[in-house]
Amino acid sequence: MAEDEFGSMEAQRDRLMEGLRAFGANYTDFTQRFAAWLGLHSTDAAALADILYAEDQGNPLSPARLSERVSLSSGATTALLNRLEAAGHIVRSREHTDRRIVTLRSSPAIRPRAEEFFAPYTERMTAEMSQYTRAQLKDFEDFIHHLRGTMDSLLADEYRDPRPGGPSGHEAG
Repeated sequence: MAEDEFGSMEAQRDRLMEGLRAFGANYTDFTQRFAAWLGLHSTDAAALADILYAEDQGNPLSPARLSERVSLSSGATTALLNRLEAAGHIVRSREHTDRRIVTLRSSPAIRPRAEEFFAPYTERMTAEMSQYTRAQLKDFEDFIHHLRGTMDSLLADEYRDPRPGGPSGHEAG
């Protein structure tokens, strides 16, 4: 393995992992500040952000899908949705042909507040990404897609049982 101006491959991987870890920590801090800005618990704000994002993508969430995304039981998700609805942040509707399916939407009152909060983030991230070519962004998009697939697989397989004693659920000893 050749050394180059970036150091060893292992050092480069370490820098990438640290960068991803730091970005994740910063994003967590960002969502906690969104929660404080709205006067919500961080879990409620994260759920609201997921609802807003899914709606923006044209694929609004159901309560079951939100429950998966925020890793809460259906009962805890119902309590969370009740809080968000009582605060006027979301509305539940039955838009699907199967009237049993509930769709989660942001309320008209919360959208401008969320856009106000997220505008600087969107502007700065757009400006940062504009410094790269489409090909570079495509490579990065592929890289992130593969990392996400790896993480999804780890969570579904090795880390599906969060009991103490290690990832495989074996007793420490």
